[in-house]
Amino acid sequence: MTKVVVAYHSGFGHTKAIAESILKGVARVEGIEPTLVNVDDLGAPDQEFKLGPEWDVLHQADGIIMGSPTYMGTVSAGFKRFMDSCGAIWLTQAWRDKVAAGFTNGGALSGDKLNTLTSLSIFASQLSMIWISQGVHMDSENGLNRMGSYHGFMAQSEEAAPDQTPPKEDHATAELFGERVARATLQWVTGRPS
Repeated sequence: MTKVVVAYHSGFGHTKAIAESILKGVARVEGIEPTLVNVDDLGAPDQEFKLGPEWDVLHQADGIIMGSPTYMGTVSAGFKRFMDSCGAIWLTQAWRDKVAAGFTNGGALSGDKLNTLTSLSIFASQLSMIWISQGVHMDSENGLNRMGSYHGFMAQSEEAAPDQTPPKEDHATAELFGERVARATLQWVTGRPS
């Protein structure tokens, strides 16, 4: 079974809600085992830079969709801790050729979310992962990809609870994004169907 993990950090629950919608899209693809991981649940490396067994789900994944809120124009401190914990993974290139993709959520329509996605893709590139783009074309009639993002997925939340915002259009786009990354991962692992 091809394994895809959605690994996220969420400060107020909005990015978690989007991560759950992405996971729904991942789960729609036959032959995929989807898993949701809050990076706050992953321990820091020990003094020898070894990671604990809770990291195994990521080591065993074929694809990792990474998500962070955009705070002050970049990834959150919680997600940056996760990135900084991956030094030994970078050194050994242990995640080389895993599929990667990224998503973010923020309160502003822009809020420099592209910088967050760029940070995620550079991180994935440093680990020699294969980056998958958004792949959902803007559809203003249905509100899909309303942020016009192509490097990864962007959502936008208002000042309300996560069950009220981001809007349903962002959740629908998140599901399509999850499905795209899952299909790309399956194709990368098993080969393109003839």
